[in-house]
Amino acid sequence: MNHGNGRAAAVAEMRWNGWGDPAKAKDLPLAVRTLLPLLLGRIRKPEPGVRLEEVELAPSALDKSDVAVLATIVGAEHVSTDHDMRVRHSGGRSTPDLLRLRRRRQPAPDGVVLPRTHEEVAACLRAAVDLGIAVIPFGGGTSVVGALEPERGAHRAVISLDLRRLSGVLHVDEVSGEAVIAAGTTGPDAEAQLAVHGYELGHYPQSFRYATIGGFAAARSSGQNSAGNGRFDAMVIGIRVATPTGDVELGRSPGSAAGPDLIRVFLGSEGAFGVITEVRVRVHPIPRERVLESWTFPDFASGAEGVRRVAQGGGGPTVIRLSDEAETAVSLAQVGRIGKALSKGASAVTVYEGEGIAQRRAKVSGLLRAVGGTSTGEGASEEWLSGRFDGPYLRDSLLTAGVFCETLETATTWSNIAALKTAVESALRDGFAEVGARSYVMCHVSHVYPTGASLYFTVLAGIRDDPLAVWSRVKAGTNDAIIASGGTISHHHAVGRDHAPWLEDEIGSTGVRILRAIKRELDPAGVLNPGALIPTERDD
Repeated sequence: MNHGNGRAAAVAEMRWNGWGDPAKAKDLPLAVRTLLPLLLGRIRKPEPGVRLEEVELAPSALDKSDVAVLATIVGAEHVSTDHDMRVRHSGGRSTPDLLRLRRRRQPAPDGVVLPRTHEEVAACLRAAVDLGIAVIPFGGGTSVVGALEPERGAHRAVISLDLRRLSGVLHVDEVSGEAVIAAGTTGPDAEAQLAVHGYELGHYPQSFRYATIGGFAAARSSGQNSAGNGRFDAMVIGIRVATPTGDVELGRSPGSAAGPDLIRVFLGSEGAFGVITEVRVRVHPIPRERVLESWTFPDFASGAEGVRRVAQGGGGPTVIRLSDEAETAVSLAQVGRIGKALSKGASAVTVYEGEGIAQRRAKVSGLLRAVGGTSTGEGASEEWLSGRFDGPYLRDSLLTAGVFCETLETATTWSNIAALKTAVESALRDGFAEVGARSYVMCHVSHVYPTGASLYFTVLAGIRDDPLAVWSRVKAGTNDAIIASGGTISHHHAVGRDHAPWLEDEIGSTGVRILRAIKRELDPAGVLNPGALIPTERDD
């Protein structure tokens, strides 16, 4: 078939209390509503949430002189203490974020500032230091790890620094296959502008329609095409950053060995060291062909063995995703195949783009058949591809129906995949069982490497009271299990505030000291994203 570029048309403003375009919010499919009682028992519908105008905020801590200083930098029309604007910048889109947004009284930044240029960003940071104001960099608002919470830290106020006006593909070098893109550019806008030159970045995380280039870099994003195109951090070859103590421009030439690669300091830094304003990335010609193929396996173990062989063999699909038995069942239920949903078996989707598809596909097919895989044609892969950015809408529908739904992810080596999967599933089920809640845990392999893979979990639970408190306890126990079982605390969701307490367990006390030293040098006043990424220092 012809290559469909996966780009979305212009999208509506993000729902203030949910995911994505308000017009796309939908009720649960009948088949899913039929299946839920079998999985979770009786579900108690929650109280309805508040309307935007009913949300109660504390008065802004910014005074007129603060607003005047910021207005001299970006223009008065780009500094806002408006109620609705503050609410819309009060967090990301994790399930805890959305549950908090259903409450009448909510925390929010004291104001929102929208700079237009790198120079304006740098000036805002210097002003924030002088005024004693914390700064939360804000791209598409899609964080799911608490990175956008309006945390003041030791400061008297906090602003959200919205980067949406730093937008556009600034330069394309067609000979070298490079492009410079402003940090506030959304995924669809970047792809549409690159397409004019016949190129694509090819980075498609589930948050693609709303997330930004700067956010991809700051969170070390990994897109659904990672098997073929690589992670976003592998695409980055240069970066421009504004910090409170000076500018940073990195990436003079490819393959430089001029000391440690400082670009990597800012990839995954989540706005704690500086504000990324421009990213230089490698791009490639838009593929002219796309081929899809779906697979089933007797069980997850055999599927994982097949995917391992594909990853280690090289030259595989652009996309390869393996769903376990539980996730396969729910996927079938969503398209009305209840009978098959109750059967056993794992499933996978593969997508091939670019050159040499016939040869790559033949090689992969042989590897998957050798472990018991059966090709089922294009159907399931087409369904996945057409709805691959819409999963969060289903999460919102489940929350509205009273079903707790959240995701988490990790990664490990191939030899440890089965043990880590078991440990995480047990921690989730046991944690909910301790409060008398039935749960249903699903898992898929979303990104693969020669030496290992990521595991992405979705959990449904029938929580009767205080889901925020219950999830906080269950997630903590699950994070402990991940660390104890050799997994990473984050593969692509980042650290934020939610995972910061476990970062030292992963990188060690010396690693944390290195991060704190970088923070002290670049942001000595600590105005940038207090509490995110770096664990809070403890008094021993």
